[in-house]
Amino acid sequence: MSSAATTVAQSAQQSAPEPAPASAVAKSPTAATAQGAAARPAAEDAAARRAADYSGYKLVPARHPWRWVGTVVVALGVVAVAWSLATNPRWEWGMVAQWFTAQSVVNGLVETLKLTAISGALGFVLGFILALMRLSASPLLLSVSWTFSWIFRSTPLLVQMLLWYNLGYLYEKISLGIPFTDIRFFEVQTTTLISQFAAAVLGLTLNQAAYSAEIIRGGILSVDQGQLEAAAALGIPAWRRSTRIVLPQAMRAILPTAFNEIIGLVKGTSIVYVLAYSELFYTVQVIYNRTQQVLPLLLVATLWYVAITSVLSVFQYYIERHYSKGAVRNLPLTPLQKARKFFATHAPVNFDRANLDRAKDAR
Repeated sequence: MSSAATTVAQSAQQSAPEPAPASAVAKSPTAATAQGAAARPAAEDAAARRAADYSGYKLVPARHPWRWVGTVVVALGVVAVAWSLATNPRWEWGMVAQWFTAQSVVNGLVETLKLTAISGALGFVLGFILALMRLSASPLLLSVSWTFSWIFRSTPLLVQMLLWYNLGYLYEKISLGIPFTDIRFFEVQTTTLISQFAAAVLGLTLNQAAYSAEIIRGGILSVDQGQLEAAAALGIPAWRRSTRIVLPQAMRAILPTAFNEIIGLVKGTSIVYVLAYSELFYTVQVIYNRTQQVLPLLLVATLWYVAITSVLSVFQYYIERHYSKGAVRNLPLTPLQKARKFFATHAPVNFDRANLDRAKDAR
Protein backbone atom coordinates (compact mmCIF):
# COMPACT_ATOMS: atom_id res chain seq x y z
CA MET A 1 0.00 0.00 0.00
CA SER A 2 2.78 2.39 0.92
CA SER A 3 4.81 1.53 -2.18
CA ALA A 4 1.83 2.40 -4.47
CA ALA A 5 1.39 5.84 -2.84
CA THR A 6 5.06 6.61 -3.26
CA THR A 7 4.92 5.72 -6.96
CA VAL A 8 1.89 8.07 -7.57
CA ALA A 9 3.62 10.99 -5.79
CA GLN A 10 6.78 10.60 -7.87
CA SER A 11 4.81 10.52 -11.13
CA ALA A 12 2.88 13.69 -10.12
CA GLN A 13 6.15 15.49 -9.40
CA GLN A 14 7.58 14.44 -12.74
CA SER A 15 4.42 15.66 -14.68
CA ALA A 16 4.22 19.11 -12.95
CA PRO A 17 5.74 22.00 -15.05
CA GLU A 18 8.95 23.55 -13.87
CA PRO A 19 8.77 27.28 -12.92
CA ALA A 20 10.03 29.64 -15.60
CA PRO A 21 13.29 31.41 -14.88
CA ALA A 22 13.23 35.08 -13.93
CA SER A 23 15.05 36.10 -17.10
CA ALA A 24 12.37 34.43 -19.21
CA VAL A 25 9.60 36.25 -17.34
CA ALA A 26 11.33 39.60 -17.86
CA LYS A 27 11.68 38.97 -21.60
CA SER A 28 8.06 37.97 -22.23
CA PRO A 29 5.99 40.11 -24.73
CA THR A 30 3.60 41.34 -22.07
CA ALA A 31 6.38 42.63 -19.90
CA ALA A 32 8.09 44.28 -22.88
CA THR A 33 4.86 46.07 -23.80
CA ALA A 34 4.48 47.33 -20.25
CA GLN A 35 8.04 48.65 -20.23
CA GLY A 36 7.52 50.39 -23.62
CA ALA A 37 4.31 52.01 -22.41
CA ALA A 38 6.13 53.30 -19.37
CA ALA A 39 9.01 54.66 -21.43
CA ARG A 40 6.84 56.26 -24.17
CA PRO A 41 5.55 59.32 -22.17
CA ALA A 42 9.07 60.30 -21.27
CA ALA A 43 10.14 60.14 -24.93
CA GLU A 44 7.07 62.12 -26.04
CA ASP A 45 7.75 64.81 -23.44
CA ALA A 46 11.31 65.14 -24.64
CA ALA A 47 10.17 65.39 -28.28
CA ALA A 48 7.56 68.03 -27.35
CA ARG A 49 10.21 70.07 -25.56
CA ARG A 50 12.45 69.90 -28.58
CA ALA A 51 9.57 70.85 -30.95
CA ALA A 52 8.55 73.84 -28.82
CA ASP A 53 11.98 75.42 -29.19
CA TYR A 54 11.58 77.71 -32.26
CA SER A 55 14.84 79.55 -31.79
CA GLY A 56 16.60 77.50 -34.43
CA TYR A 57 13.84 77.79 -37.02
CA LYS A 58 14.29 80.04 -40.06
CA LEU A 59 11.27 82.04 -41.23
CA VAL A 60 10.89 82.02 -45.00
CA PRO A 61 8.34 84.55 -46.37
CA ALA A 62 6.03 83.59 -49.25
CA ARG A 63 7.28 84.71 -52.64
CA HIS A 64 4.99 86.68 -54.98
CA PRO A 65 7.22 87.84 -57.86
CA TRP A 66 4.45 88.65 -60.35
CA ARG A 67 2.59 90.68 -57.76
CA TRP A 68 5.68 92.83 -57.34
CA VAL A 69 6.09 93.15 -61.10
CA GLY A 70 2.50 94.36 -61.46
CA THR A 71 2.93 96.73 -58.54
CA VAL A 72 6.05 98.27 -60.06
CA VAL A 73 4.42 98.71 -63.47
CA VAL A 74 1.32 100.37 -62.01
CA ALA A 75 3.43 102.54 -59.70
CA LEU A 76 5.46 103.78 -62.66
CA GLY A 77 2.25 104.63 -64.51
CA VAL A 78 0.88 106.53 -61.52
CA VAL A 79 4.14 108.44 -61.09
CA ALA A 80 4.17 109.32 -64.81
CA VAL A 81 0.61 110.67 -64.68
CA ALA A 82 1.29 112.62 -61.47
CA TRP A 83 4.49 114.08 -62.94
CA SER A 84 2.63 115.17 -66.06
CA LEU A 85 -0.11 116.84 -64.02
CA ALA A 86 2.42 118.61 -61.83
CA THR A 87 4.86 119.79 -64.50
CA ASN A 88 2.60 120.70 -67.44
CA PRO A 89 1.90 124.46 -67.07
CA ARG A 90 -1.13 124.28 -69.36
CA TRP A 91 -3.18 122.72 -66.59
CA GLU A 92 -3.05 126.13 -64.84
CA TRP A 93 -3.47 124.77 -61.33
CA GLY A 94 -3.16 128.25 -59.86
CA MET A 95 -6.23 129.34 -61.80
CA VAL A 96 -8.04 126.18 -60.70
CA ALA A 97 -7.31 126.98 -57.05
CA GLN A 98 -8.48 130.55 -57.58
CA TRP A 99 -11.89 129.58 -59.00
CA PHE A 100 -12.42 126.43 -56.91
CA THR A 101 -13.94 128.31 -53.96
CA ALA A 102 -15.26 131.32 -55.86
CA GLN A 103 -18.66 132.49 -54.64
CA SER A 104 -20.39 131.92 -57.98
CA VAL A 105 -19.02 128.37 -58.22
CA VAL A 106 -20.08 127.59 -54.65
CA ASN A 107 -23.58 128.91 -55.40
CA GLY A 108 -23.76 126.65 -58.43
CA LEU A 109 -22.59 123.73 -56.29
CA VAL A 110 -25.38 124.40 -53.78
CA GLU A 111 -27.95 124.37 -56.58
CA THR A 112 -26.55 121.06 -57.86
CA LEU A 113 -26.83 119.52 -54.39
CA LYS A 114 -30.35 120.89 -54.05
CA LEU A 115 -31.44 119.35 -57.36
CA THR A 116 -29.84 116.04 -56.42
CA ALA A 117 -31.45 115.86 -52.97
CA ILE A 118 -34.95 116.83 -54.07
CA SER A 119 -35.02 114.80 -57.27
CA GLY A 120 -33.41 111.77 -55.62
CA ALA A 121 -35.81 111.73 -52.66
CA LEU A 122 -38.94 112.27 -54.76
CA GLY A 123 -37.72 109.86 -57.42
CA PHE A 124 -37.18 106.98 -55.01
CA VAL A 125 -40.50 107.60 -53.21
CA LEU A 126 -42.34 107.56 -56.51
CA GLY A 127 -40.26 104.60 -57.66
CA PHE A 128 -41.23 102.66 -54.52
CA ILE A 129 -44.92 103.29 -55.25
CA LEU A 130 -44.47 102.24 -58.87
CA ALA A 131 -42.63 99.08 -57.78
CA LEU A 132 -45.53 98.11 -55.50
CA MET A 133 -47.96 98.81 -58.33
CA ARG A 134 -45.89 96.60 -60.62
CA LEU A 135 -46.08 93.78 -58.07
CA SER A 136 -49.80 94.27 -57.53
CA ALA A 137 -52.39 91.73 -58.68
CA SER A 138 -54.43 94.56 -60.24
CA PRO A 139 -54.04 94.57 -64.05
CA LEU A 140 -54.64 98.33 -64.17
CA LEU A 141 -51.98 99.21 -61.59
CA LEU A 142 -49.51 96.84 -63.21
CA SER A 143 -50.15 98.27 -66.68
CA VAL A 144 -49.84 101.90 -65.56
CA SER A 145 -46.56 101.20 -63.75
CA TRP A 146 -45.10 99.28 -66.67
CA THR A 147 -46.13 102.00 -69.16
CA PHE A 148 -44.60 104.75 -67.01
CA SER A 149 -41.26 102.96 -66.79
CA TRP A 150 -41.33 102.11 -70.49
CA ILE A 151 -41.94 105.71 -71.60
CA PHE A 152 -39.47 107.47 -69.32
CA ARG A 153 -36.72 104.91 -69.84
CA SER A 154 -37.17 105.08 -73.61
CA THR A 155 -36.73 108.84 -74.03
CA PRO A 156 -33.54 110.84 -73.44
CA LEU A 157 -33.41 113.00 -70.34
CA LEU A 158 -32.58 116.05 -72.44
CA VAL A 159 -35.81 115.63 -74.42
CA GLN A 160 -37.80 115.27 -71.21
CA MET A 161 -36.28 118.46 -69.80
CA LEU A 162 -37.17 120.50 -72.87
CA LEU A 163 -40.65 118.99 -72.99
CA TRP A 164 -41.48 119.94 -69.41
CA TYR A 165 -40.00 123.40 -69.83
CA ASN A 166 -42.23 124.02 -72.87
CA LEU A 167 -45.35 122.52 -71.31
CA GLY A 168 -46.99 125.94 -71.43
CA TYR A 169 -47.22 125.64 -75.23
CA LEU A 170 -49.45 122.56 -74.86
CA TYR A 171 -51.46 123.65 -71.82
CA GLU A 172 -51.86 127.35 -71.06
CA LYS A 173 -53.34 126.75 -67.61
CA ILE A 174 -53.07 124.01 -65.01
CA SER A 175 -56.14 123.61 -62.83
CA LEU A 176 -57.42 121.30 -60.11
CA GLY A 177 -61.13 120.58 -59.80
CA ILE A 178 -63.89 118.07 -60.44
CA PRO A 179 -63.45 116.40 -63.83
CA PHE A 180 -66.01 117.04 -66.56
CA THR A 181 -67.43 120.04 -64.69
CA ASP A 182 -66.66 123.75 -64.46
CA ILE A 183 -65.77 123.53 -60.78
CA ARG A 184 -62.15 124.59 -60.18
CA PHE A 185 -60.35 124.64 -56.84
CA PHE A 186 -56.99 125.78 -58.16
CA GLU A 187 -55.84 127.32 -61.44
CA VAL A 188 -52.54 128.86 -62.50
CA GLN A 189 -50.69 129.80 -65.66
CA THR A 190 -48.40 126.99 -66.78
CA THR A 191 -45.53 129.33 -67.62
CA THR A 192 -45.72 130.68 -64.06
CA LEU A 193 -45.82 127.26 -62.43
CA ILE A 194 -43.19 125.54 -64.59
CA SER A 195 -40.09 127.60 -63.94
CA GLN A 196 -36.55 126.53 -64.76
CA PHE A 197 -36.14 124.94 -61.34
CA ALA A 198 -39.54 123.22 -61.50
CA ALA A 199 -38.87 121.84 -64.98
CA ALA A 200 -35.47 120.54 -63.85
CA VAL A 201 -36.88 118.87 -60.73
CA LEU A 202 -39.81 117.43 -62.67
CA GLY A 203 -37.64 115.98 -65.42
CA LEU A 204 -35.02 114.54 -63.06
CA THR A 205 -37.62 113.14 -60.65
CA LEU A 206 -39.74 111.33 -63.24
CA ASN A 207 -36.69 109.94 -65.01
CA GLN A 208 -35.23 108.78 -61.69
CA ALA A 209 -38.54 107.22 -60.63
CA ALA A 210 -38.68 105.06 -63.76
CA TYR A 211 -35.28 103.51 -63.00
CA SER A 212 -35.82 103.38 -59.22
CA ALA A 213 -39.02 101.40 -59.68
CA GLU A 214 -37.17 98.61 -61.47
CA ILE A 215 -34.34 98.65 -58.92
CA ILE A 216 -36.72 98.34 -55.97
CA ARG A 217 -38.86 95.73 -57.72
CA GLY A 218 -35.77 93.63 -58.44
CA GLY A 219 -34.66 93.90 -54.81
CA ILE A 220 -38.04 92.76 -53.52
CA LEU A 221 -38.14 89.83 -55.91
CA SER A 222 -34.67 88.77 -54.76
CA VAL A 223 -36.04 87.85 -51.32
CA ASP A 224 -36.81 84.14 -51.07
CA GLN A 225 -40.53 83.39 -51.26
CA GLY A 226 -40.17 81.03 -48.31
CA GLN A 227 -39.54 84.04 -46.06
CA LEU A 228 -43.01 85.39 -46.79
CA GLU A 229 -44.61 81.99 -46.43
CA ALA A 230 -42.95 81.43 -43.05
CA ALA A 231 -43.98 84.89 -41.83
CA ALA A 232 -47.56 84.34 -42.99
CA ALA A 233 -47.65 80.96 -41.25
CA LEU A 234 -46.62 82.68 -38.00
CA GLY A 235 -49.54 85.09 -38.35
CA ILE A 236 -47.43 88.23 -38.89
CA PRO A 237 -49.49 91.03 -40.51
CA ALA A 238 -48.78 91.89 -44.14
CA TRP A 239 -47.42 95.37 -43.35
CA ARG A 240 -44.95 94.02 -40.79
CA ARG A 241 -43.95 91.26 -43.18
CA SER A 242 -43.06 93.88 -45.76
CA THR A 243 -41.29 96.35 -43.49
CA ARG A 244 -39.56 93.99 -41.05
CA ILE A 245 -38.77 90.94 -43.17
CA VAL A 246 -38.83 91.69 -46.90
CA LEU A 247 -37.36 95.21 -47.12
CA PRO A 248 -34.35 94.68 -44.79
CA GLN A 249 -33.33 91.70 -46.93
CA ALA A 250 -34.16 93.47 -50.20
CA MET A 251 -31.99 96.45 -49.22
CA ARG A 252 -28.85 94.37 -49.74
CA ALA A 253 -29.78 94.02 -53.42
CA ILE A 254 -31.22 97.53 -53.78
CA LEU A 255 -28.44 99.63 -52.24
CA PRO A 256 -25.54 99.13 -54.70
CA THR A 257 -27.63 99.95 -57.76
CA ALA A 258 -29.53 102.70 -55.95
CA PHE A 259 -26.32 104.51 -55.02
CA ASN A 260 -25.13 104.15 -58.59
CA GLU A 261 -28.32 105.92 -59.66
CA ILE A 262 -27.78 108.69 -57.11
CA ILE A 263 -24.20 109.20 -58.29
CA GLY A 264 -25.48 109.25 -61.86
CA LEU A 265 -28.09 111.80 -60.79
CA VAL A 266 -25.36 114.09 -59.39
CA LYS A 267 -23.67 114.12 -62.77
CA GLY A 268 -27.00 114.14 -64.60
CA THR A 269 -27.84 117.52 -63.10
CA SER A 270 -25.30 119.00 -65.50
CA ILE A 271 -27.81 118.51 -68.32
CA VAL A 272 -29.97 121.21 -66.74
CA TYR A 273 -27.68 123.74 -68.43
CA VAL A 274 -30.04 123.57 -71.45
CA LEU A 275 -32.64 125.36 -69.28
CA ALA A 276 -30.11 128.08 -68.36
CA TYR A 277 -30.46 127.15 -64.70
CA SER A 278 -27.47 128.23 -62.63
CA GLU A 279 -26.26 124.87 -61.36
CA LEU A 280 -22.56 123.99 -61.19
CA PHE A 281 -21.87 123.16 -64.82
CA TYR A 282 -23.88 126.09 -66.21
CA THR A 283 -22.09 128.47 -63.83
CA VAL A 284 -18.73 127.17 -64.97
CA GLN A 285 -19.78 127.62 -68.60
CA VAL A 286 -20.77 131.23 -68.00
CA ILE A 287 -17.42 131.93 -66.35
CA TYR A 288 -15.20 130.39 -69.02
CA ASN A 289 -17.23 132.02 -71.80
CA ARG A 290 -16.35 135.33 -70.20
CA THR A 291 -12.72 134.62 -69.23
CA GLN A 292 -11.79 132.14 -72.00
CA GLN A 293 -10.17 129.91 -69.37
CA VAL A 294 -11.95 126.79 -70.49
CA LEU A 295 -9.73 124.00 -69.15
CA PRO A 296 -9.18 125.37 -65.60
CA LEU A 297 -12.93 125.94 -65.14
CA LEU A 298 -13.75 122.47 -66.43
CA LEU A 299 -11.25 121.09 -63.91
CA VAL A 300 -13.00 123.03 -61.17
CA ALA A 301 -16.32 121.37 -62.05
CA THR A 302 -14.64 117.98 -62.36
CA LEU A 303 -13.03 118.21 -58.92
CA TRP A 304 -16.32 119.20 -57.30
CA TYR A 305 -18.14 116.29 -58.95
CA VAL A 306 -15.38 113.94 -57.78
CA ALA A 307 -15.68 115.27 -54.22
CA ILE A 308 -19.46 114.78 -54.16
CA THR A 309 -19.34 111.25 -55.54
CA SER A 310 -16.52 110.34 -53.13
CA VAL A 311 -18.63 111.37 -50.14
CA LEU A 312 -21.58 109.39 -51.51
CA SER A 313 -19.34 106.35 -51.97
CA VAL A 314 -18.31 106.52 -48.30
CA PHE A 315 -21.97 106.65 -47.25
CA GLN A 316 -22.70 103.73 -49.56
CA TYR A 317 -19.98 101.62 -47.97
CA TYR A 318 -21.19 102.09 -44.41
CA ILE A 319 -24.90 101.69 -45.25
CA GLU A 320 -24.21 98.47 -47.17
CA ARG A 321 -22.10 97.27 -44.24
CA HIS A 322 -25.03 97.93 -41.90
CA TYR A 323 -27.50 95.95 -44.00
CA SER A 324 -25.08 93.06 -44.45
CA LYS A 325 -25.68 92.02 -40.83
CA GLY A 326 -27.11 88.53 -40.74
CA ALA A 327 -26.06 87.79 -44.31
CA VAL A 328 -22.35 87.30 -43.66
CA ARG A 329 -20.55 85.67 -40.75
CA ASN A 330 -18.16 88.59 -40.30
CA LEU A 331 -18.85 92.19 -41.27
CA PRO A 332 -16.44 93.62 -43.87
CA LEU A 333 -13.61 95.60 -42.37
CA THR A 334 -13.72 99.38 -42.45
CA PRO A 335 -10.79 101.19 -44.11
CA LEU A 336 -9.34 102.02 -40.68
CA GLN A 337 -9.62 98.39 -39.59
CA LYS A 338 -7.99 97.25 -42.84
CA ALA A 339 -5.08 99.64 -42.23
CA ARG A 340 -4.63 98.36 -38.68
CA LYS A 341 -4.71 94.76 -39.88
CA PHE A 342 -2.16 95.50 -42.60
CA PHE A 343 0.33 97.07 -40.21
CA ALA A 344 -0.27 94.33 -37.64
CA THR A 345 0.38 91.51 -40.12
CA HIS A 346 3.31 93.19 -41.87
CA ALA A 347 5.12 94.33 -38.72
CA PRO A 348 8.51 92.61 -38.12
CA VAL A 349 8.24 89.62 -35.75
CA ASN A 350 10.93 89.23 -33.07
CA PHE A 351 11.27 85.59 -32.00
CA ASP A 352 13.48 86.25 -29.02
CA ARG A 353 13.89 83.98 -26.04
CA ALA A 354 11.45 85.91 -23.86
CA ASN A 355 8.66 85.53 -26.42
CA LEU A 356 9.33 81.81 -26.64
CA ASP A 357 9.20 81.45 -22.87
CA ARG A 358 5.90 83.34 -22.72
CA ALA A 359 4.48 81.08 -25.46
CA LYS A 360 5.55 78.01 -23.52
CA ASP A 361 3.94 79.32 -20.35
CA ALA A 362 0.72 80.05 -22.21
CA ARG A 363 0.60 76.44 -23.45
